[in-house]
Amino acid sequence: MVLVLCLLAQEYMKDTVAASLPVFLCILPTVHRTKCFLQMEQAEPTLLAAQDQEGDNSEVTKEKCVTVPENKQDDSGKRKNDEPEQKEERRRGKRRRGAGGRTLRPGERYIPPPQKRNPGVSFSQEHFNETSYYFENGLRKVRPYYHDFKTYCKGRWIGKSLLEVFKSEFRAESIEYYQKAAREGRIRLNDTPVDDLSIVLRNNDHMRNTVHRHEPPVVGRPMEILADDGEVLVVNKPASIPVHPCGRFRHNTVIFILGKEQGISELHTVHRLDRLTSGVLLFARNLETSKRLDQLVRDRQLVKEYVCRVEGEFPEGKITCEEPIMVVSFKIGLCRVDSKGKECRTVFERLSFNGKTSVVRCLPLTGRTHQIRVHLQYLGFPILNDPIYSSSAWGPHRGKGGMVGRTNEELLLALVEEHRSHESLHLLDIPEDAVVEVEEGKTESVCKTEDTGGANHTSSHGASDHLGASPATCDRIKNNDPIGENPIKNSDTDSTTTRAITSNSDIDHLCSECKLVRADPTEKELVMYLHALRYKGPDFEYSTHYQIGPMKTGRRLFKNKKK
Repeated sequence: MVLVLCLLAQEYMKDTVAASLPVFLCILPTVHRTKCFLQMEQAEPTLLAAQDQEGDNSEVTKEKCVTVPENKQDDSGKRKNDEPEQKEERRRGKRRRGAGGRTLRPGERYIPPPQKRNPGVSFSQEHFNETSYYFENGLRKVRPYYHDFKTYCKGRWIGKSLLEVFKSEFRAESIEYYQKAAREGRIRLNDTPVDDLSIVLRNNDHMRNTVHRHEPPVVGRPMEILADDGEVLVVNKPASIPVHPCGRFRHNTVIFILGKEQGISELHTVHRLDRLTSGVLLFARNLETSKRLDQLVRDRQLVKEYVCRVEGEFPEGKITCEEPIMVVSFKIGLCRVDSKGKECRTVFERLSFNGKTSVVRCLPLTGRTHQIRVHLQYLGFPILNDPIYSSSAWGPHRGKGGMVGRTNEELLLALVEEHRSHESLHLLDIPEDAVVEVEEGKTESVCKTEDTGGANHTSSHGASDHLGASPATCDRIKNNDPIGENPIKNSDTDSTTTRAITSNSDIDHLCSECKLVRADPTEKELVMYLHALRYKGPDFEYSTHYQIGPMKTGRRLFKNKKK
């Protein structure tokens, strides 16, 4: 077919004006046109040469031929239009104009695209200046302040009203509170104040709730810096202070105390210590060092040594526990020995016995959540003053040998009831909405056995999904985003909220916490007798003194050094 067309074209060219050649060739598809052109060039070279030498009229004709709309084929044989770039430019322009480039229908809301998350460490002096500390009765306290909790619309919320979401998922406050907060401009959707909670949520809606935030007090001891060489910062963390913002804690955390009092920021966490655990805590000063230390953790080249005080007379010699540990609830931070759990191994050795309690050295060879505490409970020697694993909620044997006699749901309920009766529920670090769910028997949403890593040594930051004043616990934290500002980087309060809430104040007329008078916690409530004594790598070793329990023993086993 192509050959016939070329022969016809050749005969036609001999008898007609040469200027008609480009018009004829433009009619042919690209591939056919090319083959035809080559054959004609071989057959009539002089004719085509003369064609190239024609004047302006011929050039105009060529230009018109080139711009004729046609479906071309690329090298892969796929057809494409000549105008994709122009259409793409028009599309981009529409996006920039907002509303996706289309006219909004009456009553339709414009939803901006999601903001790109910042994976870096972003706490700065601006965040540290949100409020201030004061010290009272040996405790570090934070002055109440206004704070924005933010989140994007979850998949399960799409199609529901704000009122339904507050009723079902944010029950730390009453519906009347949220209605009043909305009227005062404290609840915003896509940065627009919401005065009607019946508005229906859609995908990518960004919600913000401004709350009057109160933080629990922590011990008032100073944060001792053990080493700082520009690459690694090592501190001696006091008990009761979380490593990073999580739950009800933000400024009363190691990250914020170092930033506010020492001017140290942009730290990368290498490992995490439980809030009630004290001792050696490592931070990387830069991303390169963080990756190197994380690799040591993954390769299990980081040797960790803890000391603790346990109930009873611990056996002499080295005792190894290899029972698998399963997470009962990530939301609450509760674990137990279970055959379906992850493998783990801890070596214990008694250091002393005073007739009632024992000081024990602990060498965790894996890094599961609460590994030391759970293994000691299993052996029948729970850590003295452990609010979870020495609780009578575990039954008469208190979990020794794995004997509990209760389901996970029954265990959670018994734990909550015991601490509520002693007015010590705050020691569990359980969000208020989770407490309500447990007490109402809705524990299926609290008990989550799927594993998200579960290792205590992983770099972790706190993240709060809550729009209300009951954020999640530290054990739900698995990323390096700014803490407590999930899922986007926190930002300044806009002018609307600034007008509604003029400045930070100790008293807020909507805040239920402002109406309560709480007694200061005792040292017994703030300290668990577990201490991270030493961390050692291939070319470094850091340690601290330890003081374990009522019978305080000061001892430095190793000097801080870097080989």
